[in-house]
Amino acid sequence: MHATGLAAPAGTPRLRKWPSKRRVPVSQPGMADPHQFFDDTSSAPSRGYGGQPSPGGLGYPTSSSDNAAFLAAPMSNMAMVYGSSLAAQGKELVDKNIDRFIPVSKLKYYFAVDTVYVGKKLGLLVFPYLHQDWEVQYQQDTPVAPRFDINAPDLYIPAMAFITYILVAGLALGTQDRFSPDLLGLQASSALAWLTLEVVAILLSLYLVTVNTDLTTIDLVAFLGYKYVGMIGGILTGLLFGKIGYYLVLAWCCVSIFVFMIRTLRLKILAQAAAEGVPVRGARNQLRMYLTMAVAAAQPVLMYWLTFHLVR
Repeated sequence: MHATGLAAPAGTPRLRKWPSKRRVPVSQPGMADPHQFFDDTSSAPSRGYGGQPSPGGLGYPTSSSDNAAFLAAPMSNMAMVYGSSLAAQGKELVDKNIDRFIPVSKLKYYFAVDTVYVGKKLGLLVFPYLHQDWEVQYQQDTPVAPRFDINAPDLYIPAMAFITYILVAGLALGTQDRFSPDLLGLQASSALAWLTLEVVAILLSLYLVTVNTDLTTIDLVAFLGYKYVGMIGGILTGLLFGKIGYYLVLAWCCVSIFVFMIRTLRLKILAQAAAEGVPVRGARNQLRMYLTMAVAAAQPVLMYWLTFHLVR
């Protein structure tokens, strides 16, 4: 070893210099170098404008997903068009089958009402004695909508009256501590059963008597459903004023519905005699008159039968 400076004094032990070891931190897997200012992205997959340019030289990266979406778009459009056509065909088929059993187009006529018609019809049901003209108006062989003719039958008032009757029956049972869902369901089912029995009996009677009339099944349901209006009045009066009020109001409503049914059905069942303007005395017309009287007389009986047990 050559001396480059002043020599050490004699007798001084020489110190041997070992090479210094610099500790380099060991990088953990998945961790970047702590002395590196920027991440190395040279090996990362190309994204955006940093990827490999396309062969066309425009500088945009190619994407296989975009190509697949472009190719799949026509197929998806064709599937949507095909599905829409199938749905339209299915809807048309369902409408035809439903209209075969349930005349939806005809039902719209019976619900074509407004507030003025409902008010006048309720007044006619309660006070039919002052009404003079009971003829149903026609326009080009088609009956006028109920909102334009008070004599036309409708299903709005019978449907709402039936629902209200069930609710009022539940109220009456509740005030007497007899309410139960089973009893209320029995009340509704019995009312529907009696209405169905009435319709079937009248249709069978018309068939046996061989009466040619324009009275349809829906017309019968409408006319027979008007009695629920008087039943509601009788029950509410009975809840407020007791049995005396119930019997008075129910009796008035029974007479009113009897008069209403006689004057309405005689134009439907006795159409031939009404058209001629003179009563035709014959066995067949006598049967028609008896049938009209029987249908009208059955309404007060059912009104009392379906309400007497609700008032105590």
